[in-house]
Amino acid sequence: MTHRFLSPALRELTEATEYYEKQQPGLGADFLHEVETAIIRIQLHPAAWMLMSQNTRRCRTHRFPHGVIYQIRDDELLIVSVMDLRRHPDSWRNNL
Repeated sequence: MTHRFLSPALRELTEATEYYEKQQPGLGADFLHEVETAIIRIQLHPAAWMLMSQNTRRCRTHRFPHGVIYQIRDDELLIVSVMDLRRHPDSWRNNL
């Protein structure tokens, strides 16, 4: 199963990676690896994660307070948001 990021989700990923890298060298790469690992887990079991709406699910990262918000579209995962879970819980809807 392939995956694709919405532009706002890719921007969130980039901003969070840069933020963590500024906090400590190498932490940005660790964050990016966590997100990539979450995407692999989603690809293996796309329907296993928490429903956020009828068509949208969330998979949390382990080490960072972020979640990968996604939709299953035919044979593709659409990454809607790479969301800081400390934000308002419905903020991902602004990306659609």
